[in-house]
Amino acid sequence: MNILQVAELKVYHGFVQALRGLTFHAAKGEIIAVLGANGAGKSTLLGALSGIYPTRSGEIILNGRPITRKAPEYIVRQGLSLVPENRQIFNTLTVRDNLLLGAFHRFRADKNTLAEDLNRVMEIFPALAGREGHIAGTLSGGLQQMLAIGRGLMARPKVLMLDEPSNGLAPLIVREIMSALHGLKEDGTTIILVEQNAAAALKVADRAVILERGRVVLEGSPNELIRDEKVQRAYLGRDKSSPGQPAAAHGVS
Repeated sequence: MNILQVAELKVYHGFVQALRGLTFHAAKGEIIAVLGANGAGKSTLLGALSGIYPTRSGEIILNGRPITRKAPEYIVRQGLSLVPENRQIFNTLTVRDNLLLGAFHRFRADKNTLAEDLNRVMEIFPALAGREGHIAGTLSGGLQQMLAIGRGLMARPKVLMLDEPSNGLAPLIVREIMSALHGLKEDGTTIILVEQNAAAALKVADRAVILERGRVVLEGSPNELIRDEKVQRAYLGRDKSSPGQPAAAHGVS
């Protein structure tokens, strides 16, 4: 059963059309990697789904309910949470306060469950444990990214969207974060992963979609896409004409 359905979505930034009738779906407990070159519409897609960017037309259905053109706070309450690019944590607040802000919309109704949710975040990211009182801006980039994901999880989302979570991080931290995402999938959380590191994203994803100029142009399992010559050249740095040699760099974000 699809927990998220997107049909013929059109979004404009001023006079520029960023999404051109984009259609895709996501099932419960599925990790979908969204790949594409700069300007393909990846971040716009996440912004439109979360209510940050208004849609001109099309439909977004989350867990059977329409969320098209709804306010971001309404969408979060329905179970869709965005971890934005560059983390955007509150640098002057503590780790604990950053996490609690992720549950702001349910603070009164579910106040008794917040401690349980905080403990869950610490179990998913043990490196944060013991740092609850630390000022978030003093953390390393990797810990800040874990904090940003933890803040998103405090909303108890059915669908968690991440925009470039590996950006600027060491390979060891990237592996730790991707492992955590796989664990969330096993718990039934659906994850939409926009990622510059295509190889890391394809390793953890169940399915991948490739965007070009605001449309889905290719879709399939990671194994299928990895064998595609165009994908190898554009996103995995492999040039078929020169085995073992990386192709020219392509910007992907």
